[in-house]
Amino acid sequence: MTTQNTQTTTPAPDRAEQGSHHWVITLDLPGRAAATQYGTLTPVPGATRYDTFLHIRQYVVEGYPELANATVVFFALEANQL
Repeated sequence: MTTQNTQTTTPAPDRAEQGSHHWVITLDLPGRAAATQYGTLTPVPGATRYDTFLHIRQYVVEGYPELANATVVFFALEANQL
């Protein structure tokens, strides 16, 4: 079994450079591979949560093509502000 645990984030030394939202996603191919990534982004005006989910999933799959058919086991998208 090959397991991948990766973490990718948008470089943001300054809060002003971070996106308006923070996301975390985990994709899994049971017994073969898994990847967790996170970052920040600012959705385009009019984008829905679903649009943003598809965008993020595609971003992860571009980096890990073997996860194209993986199951999403976790997804979170929250405002990047406390």
